[in-house]
Amino acid sequence: MAKAQQENIWFDKQRLIRIVEPLLAWYGKNARVLPWREQPTPYRVWISEIMLQQTRVEAVKPYFERFIARLPDVAALANVEEDELLKLWEGLGYYSRARNLQRAAQQIMRLYGGNLPADPAALLALPGVGEYTAGAVASIAFGLPVPAVDGNVLRVFARVTASQGDITSPQVRAAARNAAQAVIPADRPGDFNQALMELGATVCLPNGAPQCLLCPVRELCAARQEGQEGNLPVRAPKKPRRVEQRTVFVLCSEDGRIALHKRPSKGLLAGLWELPNVEGWLTPEEAGRFAPRLCLGPAQPLGEAKHIFTHVEWRMIGYRLPARREELEKGWVWASEEQLMGEFALPSAFCAYLPKRKNRTE
Repeated sequence: MAKAQQENIWFDKQRLIRIVEPLLAWYGKNARVLPWREQPTPYRVWISEIMLQQTRVEAVKPYFERFIARLPDVAALANVEEDELLKLWEGLGYYSRARNLQRAAQQIMRLYGGNLPADPAALLALPGVGEYTAGAVASIAFGLPVPAVDGNVLRVFARVTASQGDITSPQVRAAARNAAQAVIPADRPGDFNQALMELGATVCLPNGAPQCLLCPVRELCAARQEGQEGNLPVRAPKKPRRVEQRTVFVLCSEDGRIALHKRPSKGLLAGLWELPNVEGWLTPEEAGRFAPRLCLGPAQPLGEAKHIFTHVEWRMIGYRLPARREELEKGWVWASEEQLMGEFALPSAFCAYLPKRKNRTE
């Protein structure tokens, strides 16, 4: 089957063209007030789009405002110390995003004098920028007719056209981008891309629960006409996550400091500070032998906790170990409560064992 015919089976472009006008009218009346929409400069759009990857909008808003207040432009981001950058990102997860932001900022300073390029291909060449982010920045910040197809858009397209294509397939995702490119209005590309995302985020919801009665394009939706809205989009089943058991240690000194360890520069949670931990679940007796030089008493159980990463799930058990505040090896520090709050970036995986800390995504 020819490529054009195959793509048209997945996403009926003639049907998609018909949703443009009602969708834009709905967006004009119903768009959420979001801090990055108030001043859609290229820098602000870029930062928000990176933060929003795999993260809820409500969780991102306070992070975005803190980040922009401290790092208001490309130059500030390019020059900030990594520890401070990671502290600003603490709790958002996927910390490679923050490091890629800084690498990209340094590249923008070097190649473009501190201004994000308006060329989609140049945006795509920046570290951490994929086709979706490049399209979002190009369309929203620069007004270029470039599609921005994320999971929300794929879901809307699949339902509107009753597509049976697997949206996890690279071929189907490419077809969705081509369909979006064919229907995006040249005079309002940023609004159109945001309207699609807004519809997917607030009305055409995932997991078989679309709010069709609130949808501005319900009369044009093939899935609704066929009674298939709860069965679409088609998505290949995810591979099960690997489960790891870990024992976490909270070494508390007599003056209230806690021992932290810096993780390796590569791999999961690369370069972040952590509570010391080992693979497997230890008994209290075994845990008490973790740091015999420092320990002043038996291990005190802190209970179980769980944290889910993209491909792995940690099932943890924790122990508090009263300890002497003696000099630690390189890569370890004794951190005060103030330093935990303001200086050292700890992954949210360990928050269950630090009861005085609040998860910054709450």
